Formats: sequence, structure tokens, C-alpha cells
Amino acid sequence: MEEWCATTLIQARTAVITPMNPIPEIRLTQANDKAINPDAQYVLHWMTSARRIRYNFSLEHAIYRAKELSLPLVIFEPVRVRYQWASDRIHRFIIEGMRDNAAELEDKPATYFPYVEPKPGEGSPLLLTLAKSAATVVTDEYPCFFLPNLITAVKDRLPVPLEVVDTNGVVPLRMPDRTFTVAHSYRRWMQKNILDCLTELPKSTPLSRIKLPTLDKLPAEVTKRWKPADFKELLDKDGLSKIPIDHDVAPSPVLTGGSDAAGKSLDRFLKRRLGDYGEQRNHPDEHATTELSAHLHFGHIAAHEIVQRVLDHEDWTPDQTSKANGKNHDFWNTSESTEGFLDQVLTWREMGFNMSFREPDRYDKLDSLPDWARKSIRETADDERPVTYSLEQFENADTHDELWNAGQRQLVRQGMMHNYIRMLWGKKILHWTKSVDRALEIMIHLNNKYALDGRDPNSYSGIFWVLGRYDRAWGPKRPVFGSIRYMTSDSARKKLHLKEYLREFRAENG
Repeated sequence: MEEWCATTLIQARTAVITPMNPIPEIRLTQANDKAINPDAQYVLHWMTSARRIRYNFSLEHAIYRAKELSLPLVIFEPVRVRYQWASDRIHRFIIEGMRDNAAELEDKPATYFPYVEPKPGEGSPLLLTLAKSAATVVTDEYPCFFLPNLITAVKDRLPVPLEVVDTNGVVPLRMPDRTFTVAHSYRRWMQKNILDCLTELPKSTPLSRIKLPTLDKLPAEVTKRWKPADFKELLDKDGLSKIPIDHDVAPSPVLTGGSDAAGKSLDRFLKRRLGDYGEQRNHPDEHATTELSAHLHFGHIAAHEIVQRVLDHEDWTPDQTSKANGKNHDFWNTSESTEGFLDQVLTWREMGFNMSFREPDRYDKLDSLPDWARKSIRETADDERPVTYSLEQFENADTHDELWNAGQRQLVRQGMMHNYIRMLWGKKILHWTKSVDRALEIMIHLNNKYALDGRDPNSYSGIFWVLGRYDRAWGPKRPVFGSIRYMTSDSARKKLHLKEYLREFRAENG
């Protein structure tokens, strides 16, 4: 990669002395073999999944390219119409993030171009048009949903290099040499490598104290055809009504998109919730979780920032860590709550990205399950279900189970579901559906349609955990479940604090 850069730059522009590329080489991929445009007007950063200005390796690399070439930086952040499950809920959350980015970039040395496609296909030529005047295009790498296919579709059509940067997690996607199938083995591997990764965090504010040439205006062929997003209009009560997306899935009344809301949620968690996280996180009534899952999914906050802030909060130093043992405690030698939270972020979340990245054709398929789980599914395929429900009944929370219905109503109304209830939610869909194939279809559809953190490696991990991924065989074998872990609402009601939760999500509160 460095040889390509040096050779091309010498040919493309007069030699300049530039700083060393600040991002780890393992995070950078050259998607095509195009040459840098010697007559370029700017460097283009195509922001697709890491939709933030802070702690962003992809943006950091684009800044490096702009400095290296003595060119202005253009940050292009679009949202398209044609994606599955497109809705007012998802669109608004993304646009709220765009609004925050625009505010943060007002006094920064970059030109920001946010674009919301008004109808299918209207924005399709925009990236290519912007790229014609760019030296190179730098974009995000995200191993899930339609985004890998998007990179594949455009990489050879662009007239300039497409540089793809992994800024998903604290551990680079390409660092593990295998797909991990159980948490203990991934955790042990992570513990052996995490301290090195923590020395290579992205800059907190990469555009601060940076001097770049300024761009007078975008090319006329861009500005005449495509208008930047009007946030006041789009975020008005009926601002999305003309865009052909699902208007029945309303914006979340409790979650606001953007880096500002994400930062406030992290502050609240550190000040009020982290201390009780270990004991209270499974109890819906205690509100002990971060509520950052949606912000992580849309890239409004980085896992790097969360981990760094948590460790700083604990006054942690590297010499505190113990020898890697694969256990979910006594490695960081912090409080029990902090150990538990870091395990969620650095083991469970990143293990999902490991699967999605290394198994792109299988992470959402039943054949990705361990052998014992697939064997159990075959053995119980003909078991009689105690009751079966249709997709419509599930979607409308029309089952006999009060607790399950409450979880589904929370998902539909708020775009989120309490972590523990979500596990139970999936287990009962498996229990009340005529086949595992159909149960999987229903879980994916409902989660991706309503959850703001759906369509994500981590949420696919949760769905497939219901079916045995990252788990072990359990006994005794049960009807329908076989050796797959069994959960019941009765058990949950006995051990969880649910009184307020059930009251809030009663049918009459709809």
C-alpha cells in the first residue's frame, strides 16, 4: 500500500514532505487499482457507517490524504431510499446525526455535504460525480447489511482510488486469524491482544488544530442537480412524508440520533449507571444500561471512545491487567461492573463483527450454527409446538404472554428492547413458530424493521444466540428446543424487576 502511495503521488503531484499515515495499516484496504487524479480539486470522504467526526479512523485517513496532497477535504454523508426496512424511524435517526455533524463542522477546515435522497435512484450518480473532481475517495468499511455490496458495486466505476477504512471496533477486523465460535476462546485471544490495540486508538478530534486549503464551492454539476439536506425541513413533523419509505414505523420517542445525544448518554452512564451495571443490568425497571446500541450501529459514537472513557473513569492503567485467562472477570482488575461492561463491548460486540466479517455469506444463515445446534434442530423439527403465531400476531404483540407482548410493544414503540427481554423474546418466537427457519425469518424481520440497532453484526449475534451460536448444548433435552438453551417468561418474572416495565408497556398504553 505504501509503495503504491509513494509512486502515484510522485507521478500525480510535485513532491511534498508529509507526515506518516496515522492509522494502523491493517485497517486500510485499497478497493481498486485506480490512480490518484493529478487535477483534483479535493479529497472526498464518503461517510456511510462511521457517521461521526470524533474517534474516526476513516475520517482521520481522509484528513491525512488531504494534508499529503495539499487539497481541501469534502465530507459527503448521504442517506439513500432503497434499503430494506427503510422507515421514518431509521431516516430521522440518521438525519439527526447529520445535523450534529453539520454543527460540529461549522468551524472546521472541511466542506460538509449532507444529502438525503428524495426518491429512489435520484442520488445514484452523485458519488460518481463528486469523485470526478476528487483525488481519491476514502470510505468506511462495515461488514453487514447492504454496505459491503455497495462497495463492490461502485469500486470499479469510480475514476479514482477507493480507500476503505475499518473503524468499527477496538480490535481491527483483520487481526483475528479465525472465526471464533465461543466467547471463552475469543475472550482469551482478545485479552492477549487488547493492550496493543489500546495503543492505536483514533484521535478524539482529528480536525482540531488542522490547517487545510479551503474549497470555494463544490463543482457546478453537483450543486445544480443535488441540494444539501435541509435539516429544518426534514426534521419537521411531516418532513419525511414525501420520501417513499415506511411511514408506519414512526421515529423513536425516547432515542435521538447524533453524536450529541450519544455523548450525553455515555456521560449519564458513567456518572449514574456504571456503578450498578453489574447487579442491575438485567432488571428492566432499574434502567442500568447505556442505551448506546443504536448510536454504535449508526456510528454516532465509537467503541474506542466508550472504552477509553470507561477506563479513564476507573483510573485504570495497563499494569493492572492480569494474564489472559478467557474469563469475563478479573482481567482488567477494575470494579465488577466495569469488568462486565467491558466484556459486553470488547468480547460480545466484537465477536459479532468477527463472524460477520469472516463469514459474509453465512453470518445470517442457519448453517453458521455449531454442529450440535444444527443436529438439535433436525431432531426437533417435527416436535409439536404448544401454540403457534403468525408474523402479524407477533408484530401486533397478540400472544398469550404478557411479558413477551411488553417486549414487542417496547420494540415497536421505542425502537429498542431491554437486553434480557430481547433474549426471551427470541426464545419464545422459536418456541411458538412452526419451524426454526420461519422463527429466524420472523426474528430478523421484526428486529430489523423496528430496532434502531438492527441490521448490525451485534444484533445478528443476539438472534443467532437464541438458536445456539456462541452457546453450548444444554440438558435435559426439551421439546422444540432439544439441546438449545431454554428460557421461560415465568422464570424471568421470578428473578427480574418488571413491575414498572409491564405497566409501561401494557396494551392500553399504546
